[in-house]
Amino acid sequence: MRLILSFSVAFLASFLLGQVLIPWLRRLKAGQSIREDGPTWHMSKQGTPTMGGLIFIIGIAIAVFTIGWSDLTGGRRGGLFVLLFALVFGVIGFIDDFVKVKHHQNEGLTVAQKFLLQLAAAVAFTVLMRSEGYLSPNLYVPFLNVELTLPWGLYMVFAAFVIVGAVNAVNITDGIDGLATGVTMPVALFYTAVAIYWGHQELGVFGAALFGGLCAFLIYNFHPAKVFMGDTGSLFLGGVVCGMAFALDIPLALILVGIIYIAETLSDILQVAYFKLTHGKRIFRMAPLHHHFEMGGWSEVKLFGVFSGITLIACLLAFWGIINRFPV
Repeated sequence: MRLILSFSVAFLASFLLGQVLIPWLRRLKAGQSIREDGPTWHMSKQGTPTMGGLIFIIGIAIAVFTIGWSDLTGGRRGGLFVLLFALVFGVIGFIDDFVKVKHHQNEGLTVAQKFLLQLAAAVAFTVLMRSEGYLSPNLYVPFLNVELTLPWGLYMVFAAFVIVGAVNAVNITDGIDGLATGVTMPVALFYTAVAIYWGHQELGVFGAALFGGLCAFLIYNFHPAKVFMGDTGSLFLGGVVCGMAFALDIPLALILVGIIYIAETLSDILQVAYFKLTHGKRIFRMAPLHHHFEMGGWSEVKLFGVFSGITLIACLLAFWGIINRFPV
């Protein structure tokens, strides 16, 4: 019942916030600047309001602090920690979006500024989750049902690398209408199912709120998008995706549940590296991966369906892969 309530509160709050925030963002002229080196047909999206991630961020927070209040007062604060962690990334994204909107350009904070802020957040979160008993340096390997015990220092390096990489991978995936939203929805269901199966009710409430907020946001973000989540939303989602993985102590599950995020990022890295090595040749028609398929004739709706479907299948496999860790 609490999961249904959490979903419903986040969905309703996000839906109503969209009715208010989207017109407000339009009045502020908080429009997205489209990259000139992207697909030419994306130029029609110029001026679409950005920073729409505020819609589901606020909706999720409302659900966590209402439906999850008994968890917070009872000392079960895992959902709150993940929310606060993701909010740090959301704030970084908001600053980035604000700079872009203010100067009417596609570049906000520098790469170095983003990296240092994200790294600091990753280290602080990892230390906090260990001190609260949610995290161990025992790296669980899905399917094999074994744990690799790492020195805490090495685990910290691993965690920081995974967190910063995952957050930026979600950010790269947010390149067409509804894609990052649709891909993250099955991930939210996966985390909710794992949390409830293992008895982490507070994380289950958070996962249900995440799913509800994204369902409502998709109403506005599906093609043709009325609003973009911006870095505000995509960095927040990146924080949630890796934050929940570490809160549930299954970071290696990200390899499966984040399969699209990883593919998008690898396509970008490979494209740049190959371009430099061959002095101008390309592997993909355009990177990241969703642009490659767009250039091949795929519609944004088809990309949304295929990439979200692949993620759903990967999440089901991931659930099967970790289900025997704590048999119920």
